[in-house]
Amino acid sequence: MGKTVVLAEKPSVGRDIARVLNCNKKGDGFIEGSNYIVTWALGHLVTLADPEVYEDKWKTWRLDDLPMLPERLKLVVIKKTGKQFNAVKTQLNRKDASDIVIATDAGREGELVARWIIDKARVNKPVKRLWISSVTDKAIRDGFKNLKPGKQYESLYAAAVARSEADWYVGLNATRALTTKYNAQLSTGRVQTPTLAMVRTREKEINEFKPQTFYGIEAKTNTGMRLTWQDTNNNSRIFSKEKAEKIIGQLKNKPATVADVNKSYKKKHAPQLYDLTELQRDANRIFGFSGKQTLSLMQKLYEQHKVLTYPRTDSRVLSSDIVPTLKDRVKAVNVDQYAKTAGKLMKKEWKLPKSVVNDTQVSDHHAIIPTEESPALADLNDKERKIYDLVVKRFLAVLSDPHEFEQLTIEAEIAGERFTAKGKQIKKQGWKEIYGDHESDGEQQLPDVKKGAQLSDMDLHLTAGETKPPERFTEGALLQAMENPVRYMNQEEKHLAKTISKTGGIGTVATRADIIEKLFNSQSMELRGKHIFTTSKGRQLLELVPEELRSPALTAEWETKLSQIAEGKLNKKHFINEIKGYTKDVVYQIKTSDDKFKHDNLTGSKCPDCGKLMMEIDNKKGKMLVCQDRSCGHKKNIFKRTNARCPNCHKRMVLRGEGDGQTFTCQCGFSEKLSAFNKRKEQEKNKKVSKKDVNKYLKKQDDGFKNNALADALSKLKE
Repeated sequence: MGKTVVLAEKPSVGRDIARVLNCNKKGDGFIEGSNYIVTWALGHLVTLADPEVYEDKWKTWRLDDLPMLPERLKLVVIKKTGKQFNAVKTQLNRKDASDIVIATDAGREGELVARWIIDKARVNKPVKRLWISSVTDKAIRDGFKNLKPGKQYESLYAAAVARSEADWYVGLNATRALTTKYNAQLSTGRVQTPTLAMVRTREKEINEFKPQTFYGIEAKTNTGMRLTWQDTNNNSRIFSKEKAEKIIGQLKNKPATVADVNKSYKKKHAPQLYDLTELQRDANRIFGFSGKQTLSLMQKLYEQHKVLTYPRTDSRVLSSDIVPTLKDRVKAVNVDQYAKTAGKLMKKEWKLPKSVVNDTQVSDHHAIIPTEESPALADLNDKERKIYDLVVKRFLAVLSDPHEFEQLTIEAEIAGERFTAKGKQIKKQGWKEIYGDHESDGEQQLPDVKKGAQLSDMDLHLTAGETKPPERFTEGALLQAMENPVRYMNQEEKHLAKTISKTGGIGTVATRADIIEKLFNSQSMELRGKHIFTTSKGRQLLELVPEELRSPALTAEWETKLSQIAEGKLNKKHFINEIKGYTKDVVYQIKTSDDKFKHDNLTGSKCPDCGKLMMEIDNKKGKMLVCQDRSCGHKKNIFKRTNARCPNCHKRMVLRGEGDGQTFTCQCGFSEKLSAFNKRKEQEKNKKVSKKDVNKYLKKQDDGFKNNALADALSKLKE
């Protein structure tokens, strides 16, 4: 029996698995033991080939050469990580390696990472699958005792390939068609374009909104109780001031009689556990974190600190096999501010409802919860601690008693008009105690009154307000809309509402934050404060793309079919043939369109090569002038942003000019040629002596250590 090659997705996870499997011998891109060889990817090492790999003519972007529909898409090694691919390939093909364990992230994308590497390395050995939701030592050990047959995940791999190839065919063709047709860098895709369209729809709702003033009537008793007028449909708003004032006039000095007193004892359970989208929403709302930032922090808490479970989950419940581990997880968080609640929970037996444990609602992974590993809170930075705190509190909350209160509703009548007052009396804080929530949600404390009682000295007065438009999207709200985009589908597409709800919206929990980031980076939308706005480019793009690409319905249909492929119910080849047909339609629609694109960043400068006006482009690296004609391609830097600091005011400087004339400039007025700046920095570096160097000099001078520069520096420090 030969050795088993274990393929992890990242070096950190690979090292953890190697340690658990007693692999100690380090090699180039792998760690070896007596029974296992652990190696790792760096995320994707292999990807789909660019168009020019298939035909030379596709090296140049030309509308006439579209659509690009290779019969079969090829895999290529990513140049940047080619060295690690070769290291992995060598281990997979070793003669003493008898089988492979895929230990990449347990999900569709993780399956793709591993299988593409194995395919490109041309390995044909038995495959098993490690499927775990945390990377603690215990989870790894248990996972290796319960390895799954690789064949069980072949359909999942087929779905992953289908998704990737479909995005290649539609995304690359539509993007090239739009860019060449309208001579502008226009990027489109089946998820990013509907996402942009949702932002635009919300903007239109806001722009078209006409605010209305409404009025209400409040009655206040001499004991301070406030009652609100309501009509027969329980509406408290009156859109006619005259009508409201007339009602008040009719009721003045009339007695009020208590018509009904309704007391009800209620229990409110904690919100469900977090999936990634819900966590990203709360982190954005509470801390202002972007979706991508939250996912990055979660990855560290999962991989590096090992205190939270797998982040890329769309489940908000637990599977029944996790229940026996809950006590250990509570014990693990029995630290710091969580100790009081955790201590109580460890002493009780839980009766967990289906909102917490439900096998039928768990997809690839259960909800995000703490692992059985106790955290070293001091090792977490401030942002990591905030995310950890959200997850732990939610975890402890669902295991805690419900929040119990008595809801009291008093109804009164004045001359046939109905008034109500609502109040709440807390009986048991329950899970709300974890959040330090001791308020009654702002509801008033109501006195004890009985049906038929008379309320005297009523003070009636008019209240007023104004209807408000829907709020602009924040990133958290947009993530939620991507998860449930039904209201952004037109009437003809409503039959797909159930489908899109079942498939979890557009994009996946793992990709939504990247999609939003891509829309920002392509200047299709922008962030102002915490709210998202479309740009002129983004608005024009939505006018130019075919209608189907603007709607969430397309993704709903795709995701349904991808799920069917993953379940073995649909042939991948059949799906891809449909995608190719759709790609032809999209390209044809763009080619035959009469629409125009207006560049809003044109300058008065003319291109020295073709004479057309130049565009000013602003990116993270600086500003440049680019010819509006893509086929010309002339570009010139205006300035580059740098990390170099001004010697006068210490602010970051920019680099202007070309070649030997490049000059650092600062807004304070400082200016210095690049060559002079580099020379000065080199001189400063040679003169600079760190404390470490000085200590090293002092320690070794008795051993005959000689260094004139250090000796001179030391004498200057003493002076």
